[in-house]
Amino acid sequence: MNKSFILEEIKRTAEANGGVPLGLRKFEQETGIKKSEWLAKIWPRWSDALREAGFKPNQLTGAYDKTELLQKYAGLAKELGRLPSSNDLRFKTRNEKEFPSQSTFENRFGLMRELVKQIGDYCRGQNGYEAVVQLCLEYSLRNPVVSEESQATKEQMGFVYLIKSARFYKIGKTNAAGRREREIALQLPEKATTVHVIRTDDPSGIEDYWHKRFAPNRQNGEWFELSAHDVAAFKRRKFM
Repeated sequence: MNKSFILEEIKRTAEANGGVPLGLRKFEQETGIKKSEWLAKIWPRWSDALREAGFKPNQLTGAYDKTELLQKYAGLAKELGRLPSSNDLRFKTRNEKEFPSQSTFENRFGLMRELVKQIGDYCRGQNGYEAVVQLCLEYSLRNPVVSEESQATKEQMGFVYLIKSARFYKIGKTNAAGRREREIALQLPEKATTVHVIRTDDPSGIEDYWHKRFAPNRQNGEWFELSAHDVAAFKRRKFM
């Protein structure tokens, strides 16, 4: 799902709605584009997407003062004894028409961790909200902020594995050590065993390296006939 497609859908549905952009929930229903496909990946909040598409955010979002939103959310957290979930917010809105909708909080604060941070800051200045401050602290400890660089490194990490079936060896790559080897083993007539796994931040490049190194021993596709010396060379590498 790319940015340009979502922007075009915002404009298309707005035109069909008399020039007024749809709210987040209605947009999801009309287009099938889920919040998870753009939130924190393309935009931090729905209002930013609307602005980039050339529209002013839904006026309902702006109808609530930021302090009022924090007050209402903190009050509900105090009432429930926990930080309200999406279902808690929807239930509250259905039963109390004046309570802001879930999308209002999402549009104003974006990610849950940003909302929790601001709730914690707000409650520290209020009497009787010590329990809510503690809830926010516990949430932050459970959900530490991961930098984009760290997240990218985590997502790029993978494995290059060596498995054996009968007298042949297969060299392949995967993002989940063990899973791909098990899938291959199920497809083979003879039992396959994992010989060694190399952890790497460049699975494709490292797989290609070993394929080229053992090219003279290639039998078919990714399958090789390797000597004990070849296997020992592969097993010496734990990270590349």
